[in-house]
Amino acid sequence: MPFLNISGLIGEELIIDELKGRTKLEVLQEFSALLFDNGKIKDKEGLTRVLAAREALGSTGIGDSVAIPHGKLRGINGIMMAFGRSLKGVEYDSLDGEPARLFFLVIAPEDAPGEHLKALARISRLMKKKEFRESLLRASDRKDIKRIISKEEAGI
Repeated sequence: MPFLNISGLIGEELIIDELKGRTKLEVLQEFSALLFDNGKIKDKEGLTRVLAAREALGSTGIGDSVAIPHGKLRGINGIMMAFGRSLKGVEYDSLDGEPARLFFLVIAPEDAPGEHLKALARISRLMKKKEFRESLLRASDRKDIKRIISKEEAGI
């Protein structure tokens, strides 16, 4: 399987530097609208349903202010990602009970479980680094967030 380039998958247009959503569902809807508005998916309600169904199995809030909402979607050709940040934080039923502030969205084709798991593992590894998380929270805008992700990814 080829190297998974997160920063190559998350273009600046797929970064939300301040999420408006205040609930888990609102954040999932915001990400679905972002992918729809950028022509990445055809059915934003369908994507929200997939993401909400995955959350119903157990929160994707992994702790340390990080959530990795994810799901598998029929009719897409490859893995898709987006990034969102909420400086206020969103109650997300995270493992540590703290609000989520940094969100990596991962959507994979239904027939690509390996790619999906590899993406989740790579993001989890990146997000273990406290300095990286703090630099994302301090970033000034989408361009700065993109630069920070690219720089960090180049270092692992």
